Amino acid sequence: MSCGVSFGCGWLGFAAMLVAGPLHAQSPAAAELAALERNGARDARVHDPSTIVKCKDEYWIFTTGVGVNSWRSKDLSHWERGPRVFETPPAWITNVVAGHRGHFWAPDVIRHNGQYWIYYSVSKFGVNTSAIALASNPTLDPADPDYRWSDRGVVIQSNKGDDFNAIDPSVTQTADGRLWLSFGSFWSGIKLTELDPATGKRLSPDSPLRPLARNKTIEAPFIFRHDDYCFLFVNWDFCCRGTNSTYNIRVGRSREITGPYLDRDGKDLAQGGGTLLLGTDGAFIGPGHAGIIEEGGKFWFSCHFYDGTQRGVSKLAIRPLSWNADGWPVVNATAGTR
Repeated sequence: MSCGVSFGCGWLGFAAMLVAGPLHAQSPAAAELAALERNGARDARVHDPSTIVKCKDEYWIFTTGVGVNSWRSKDLSHWERGPRVFETPPAWITNVVAGHRGHFWAPDVIRHNGQYWIYYSVSKFGVNTSAIALASNPTLDPADPDYRWSDRGVVIQSNKGDDFNAIDPSVTQTADGRLWLSFGSFWSGIKLTELDPATGKRLSPDSPLRPLARNKTIEAPFIFRHDDYCFLFVNWDFCCRGTNSTYNIRVGRSREITGPYLDRDGKDLAQGGGTLLLGTDGAFIGPGHAGIIEEGGKFWFSCHFYDGTQRGVSKLAIRPLSWNADGWPVVNATAGTR
């Protein structure tokens, strides 16, 4: 769950306030934040949000928490808690991380072959003894008689001595039907491996781990295809310190999902490149865990941030997203959600 190598994570929730910077518009007025507080949208508290998916007439996100937390909304503005993925942690987890008590990190979700697949992280702070695992469900609607999460076990694991950390999963399907998992936190950076679209697991235990991005402090990848490019979003610096968090979101792009990903100056993200997309601005502190959802030709950008007006409580921001003349993402600060 994007906690770097030694840091605890903060609390969780929703609001909207995006920041100024190289790739986006001016910050919204303080009145917008106050309006969101009045309509109750700030009551949901989340950290490390997944990408947003839709099931029937509801939007869903999954977040860090005991059993993997879920939240649901009909309008992308008002959110309420959904059920946990696991009421009882899978038995195998303590074989990976001794003493683990079911607090799972930074999940991601995709709808694939009539199933919802959730990838989630099992780890401890400050170590890379970690695993990314998979669970599946034919529906996200807990009232549906088919609702049932099935544990699918470990997808990839890292141990002391490995040069990577198997947390912060993000799953992407390409137009040709191939499925890819990007992941990583600190150590040697962000990796990419191909998955079997039939099982959701790695193609083979020794399938390649491709390096995508590296920085002294890096984690929380997300890949999104738009027009002729794959865009890789990552986080630099430190989360989970409340108002002292320094998280910021960087971006690069590539013609191929396997890279190389270059920033706006042409620097490879694998060599420390990354154009700033969002950073701290006033009460909007430490944005992290990018996601994009497209519906009806409109794009929406999601992330968490630490609310400086509420002592650093972590919340979900959802803002309109557009693309500039050069094809780069622009997170818009205009008021309102969908």
